[in-house]
Amino acid sequence: MVKAVVGACWGDEGKGKITDMLAADADIVVRFQGGANAGHTIVNDYGKFALHLLPSGSFNQNVTNMIGNGVALDIEQLVNEIEEVVSKGVPRPNIVVSERAQVLMPYHRLFDTYEEERLSDRQFGSTKSGIAPFFSDKFAKIGFQVWELFEEDRLKEKIKNVLEVKNLMLEHVYHKPLLDADELYATCKRYAEMIKPYVIDSVKFMHEAVKEGKTILLEGQLGSLKDPDFGIYPMTTSSSTLAGYGAIGAGVPPYEIKEIITVVKAYSSAVGAGAFVSEIFGEEADELRRRGGDGGEYGATTGRPRRMGWFDCVASRYGCRVQGTTAVAFTVLDVLGYLDEIPVCVGYEIDGEVIRDFPTTGKLEKAKPVLKVLPGWKSDIRGITKYEDLPENCRNYIEFIEKELEVPIKIVSNGPARGDIIMR
Repeated sequence: MVKAVVGACWGDEGKGKITDMLAADADIVVRFQGGANAGHTIVNDYGKFALHLLPSGSFNQNVTNMIGNGVALDIEQLVNEIEEVVSKGVPRPNIVVSERAQVLMPYHRLFDTYEEERLSDRQFGSTKSGIAPFFSDKFAKIGFQVWELFEEDRLKEKIKNVLEVKNLMLEHVYHKPLLDADELYATCKRYAEMIKPYVIDSVKFMHEAVKEGKTILLEGQLGSLKDPDFGIYPMTTSSSTLAGYGAIGAGVPPYEIKEIITVVKAYSSAVGAGAFVSEIFGEEADELRRRGGDGGEYGATTGRPRRMGWFDCVASRYGCRVQGTTAVAFTVLDVLGYLDEIPVCVGYEIDGEVIRDFPTTGKLEKAKPVLKVLPGWKSDIRGITKYEDLPENCRNYIEFIEKELEVPIKIVSNGPARGDIIMR
């Protein structure tokens, strides 16, 4: 059985917690795309963790956690994360890395920073993690797969060829210091030693796992609205955030993905630039940001304050559709307990017309929210374990959202801890 856990909107929906919870019954958890540019926050018996590359099954000793071929592999970040969780009392996680994963190089972070500097007030709000330059190189076929780190002659020749291109850009576009081939080769050899204990033939590994009927979780990064094809282009990430890509980024047959659990937040938040129809500002936003998440709504990678907004039915329904959602995990519901009334965006007004289907970016930038106000429940719902024990207005809110999403909400998260879960 292969299941995917993915995000409905901008990311930061709580995928880490849901994956961590589901991993208790899983054999394998696979990160199948993205890189260290986003964080999955997990609160469990060991403490609070912000994971950037480690799969969220790393706290379950029965789980093999794999970095799939679709991931932008920052080797130093991965190894540092492993050592950090171990230093906090977590048993050393069982980690394997696809030999076909591509390696994020130090110069990718440099080029990310230089390009944002060049763009100035037109920048994309990058996390400066090197993701866009990395994927540019991958599809330009000048990236480095893990296996190449171990072939010395080939590695030296490739570094020489790649740096011819990179140094031209550094000299003539960015006017920055040039890269040294010997220094980069030494870095690659150091990376090889760091990653060597984890490297496997992931195609064989996943084939055998599927054949044996193992339970496999595919863990996505960010959400539907950050997908380069279906998101708010060009304010997107650089790899597909959709469950369908899990088949490619993990190396499983697409027909084996039987469940797609899409994580949906009970309100909206976003990091970075781009259209955000239900966005709120001022004291209203500050209050929601302060109360939100598991310690305030701030980026797990950058620490930047997240942009805040009310629940967006149009965006979330679209996000579920492009994911192919079979079930929704509805998160951070407890945060809204302070509100007398809860606005919900149920449509977009564009040039005097109200629409319910998510438009392309040009139209989206002109959209104004059409709001419906629902009564709040004015109470703390943490600790409640049965759906029927939730306040009536809270249940009404969930059921209203469920109807709007057109997909069943089967998991409700009412707190940050692993056990703060209601199954429907």
